Amino acid sequence: MGLSKALVLKLVVGIGVCLLAVVLGSVFTSSGVRTWYPTLNKPPFTPPGWLFGPVWTVLYILMGVAVALVWQRSSGVNAALTVFSVQLVLNVLWSLFFFGLRLPALALVDIALLWGAIVATLVLFWRTQPAAGALLVPYLLWVSFATMLNASIVWLNR
Repeated sequence: MGLSKALVLKLVVGIGVCLLAVVLGSVFTSSGVRTWYPTLNKPPFTPPGWLFGPVWTVLYILMGVAVALVWQRSSGVNAALTVFSVQLVLNVLWSLFFFGLRLPALALVDIALLWGAIVATLVLFWRTQPAAGALLVPYLLWVSFATMLNASIVWLNR
């Protein structure tokens, strides 16, 4: 059984919008990650820099697939798509706050809100399409880890 043209279009748009968020976030991240971030005190569990790009790319693709699966439902998805949009904006704002403005404490507030928005999105997606909710679990786990990393950086650089 093949994918319908409508689902393929929603997959392209969903993944495209999520990858656009990557591009927007990278605008804020690019200079700070090379110049400012290396000067920060970081906890010993900080992953190597090369790991972030591939992990985030995979997570954004999973998010795009998840949003397409929910979007294909014809009713009862407005709240899920709205909360998804909110968490995507919060995700981009984190890059602005942390790397662009170099305000890790503000980024920590943002990532806490982001975490809550991801949980809400996951629950709403799961109720609409369980596979879509499951696709967001790795994202929630990574952002949970990123929250600990952000909090540690705030603590170590106070």
